[in-house]
Amino acid sequence: MHELIKTDKAIPFMRLRMGSWILSGILLVASIASLAVNQLNWGLDFTGGTVIEVGYEREANLSEIRDTLDANGFAGAVVQNFGTQQDVLIRIEPQEGVKAQEVGESILSLLRAAADEDVTMRRIEFVGPNVGDQLTEQGGLAMLTALICILVYIAFRFEWRLALGAVGALAHDVILTLGLFSVLGLEFDLTVLAALLAVIGYSINDTVVVSDRIRENFRKFRKGTPEEIINGALTNTMSRTVITSLTTILVLLALFFLGGALIHGFATALLFGVIIGTYSSIYIASSLALALGVSRDDLMPPEVEKEGEDLDPMP
Repeated sequence: MHELIKTDKAIPFMRLRMGSWILSGILLVASIASLAVNQLNWGLDFTGGTVIEVGYEREANLSEIRDTLDANGFAGAVVQNFGTQQDVLIRIEPQEGVKAQEVGESILSLLRAAADEDVTMRRIEFVGPNVGDQLTEQGGLAMLTALICILVYIAFRFEWRLALGAVGALAHDVILTLGLFSVLGLEFDLTVLAALLAVIGYSINDTVVVSDRIRENFRKFRKGTPEEIINGALTNTMSRTVITSLTTILVLLALFFLGGALIHGFATALLFGVIIGTYSSIYIASSLALALGVSRDDLMPPEVEKEGEDLDPMP
């Protein structure tokens, strides 16, 4: 056996790379299909319109609320529970020439007339459609810029094969997270966009640590195939990866269950992103670099000629 296997007792992660590619391929196709068919449930930050939060004394009947709004000129309103069964969130499309406060008062009057109990107004927010379009464009540009900058940094810091593997893993994480929100119909707002950018940062941190250990092992061990070297690097960083991921997940679980409805989407995106980011750092970034043919020669430091070496010796 080679020196690397004897010393580190490497876990054969790369033996499962074909299975991981098949799994990721299926998930990516499903995510892209859902994004094409169902699209995203854009939040008010992106679509524009009025959002109204009301509170009932007893459990609210969402279907009756929808029927009441449809019958009074607010067809297509999105009605859903917000935190508890007594709290209701209503999203209305932009109403030309009507102020958000007037829309809120009209809806509150309709709900009070239709219900046998008092209905209280919790909050009213309005976002114009032009602002929503601008946020959509800038949010997409923010993610694209982050990916390009990471590609340039990894290529300069390590090697282009590792850079393509890192960016491929990041694109994989972003698409799967967007697919999750599309499949489940979860609202996609600015907090979720912030979570996606945080996922990119978390995932690239993991990938940089792994890439650094891969480069170190290629330089340190002269025996062993590239697959064995990468398995050794992943094994060396496994304890750090597990500890970091578990502590982060514990915090996110607390946010998910106890943080309330306002940050539920943020916690969901981060929780899923951390899990899928840990997986992609091992099975997407590293295996893609291996498939592209990364080798010891690619990661060795360039030889620096000493001054005077190319001169002819004195007679």
